[in-house]
Amino acid sequence: MTQILDPIPLSANSDSFLCCYVNATSQMQIIRITNIPHWYFERVVFPGQRLVFKAFPEALLEIHCCMMATAILSDTIPCEDIRVYKTIFGEINITPEIETGNTEKKPEKPTQKQQLVCVN
Repeated sequence: MTQILDPIPLSANSDSFLCCYVNATSQMQIIRITNIPHWYFERVVFPGQRLVFKAFPEALLEIHCCMMATAILSDTIPCEDIRVYKTIFGEINITPEIETGNTEKKPEKPTQKQQLVCVN
């Protein structure tokens, strides 16, 4: 799925960066970014799925858990916290402080293969 239906506003396109969200739960989730003017981003993320998308430094990712025909807001994450910093051998490494808890260490290669969905 691409962001053609809801593209990033052209005026701020140069400030955008890649983010990666992983649904580590056993439930389907809906993620949304609603705090950026003239842009609305919403996707369904299945259990174990990784979603790569572009966002802005001020963007807030809302995580909604699906429960019996309702979606309950369970968390809000700044997109800066899930920013992708580099790619090694075609595999995506997430922010070092999220993966390792230490900003001085370099991210390690992922050990587990997971489904990856890229949103352009």
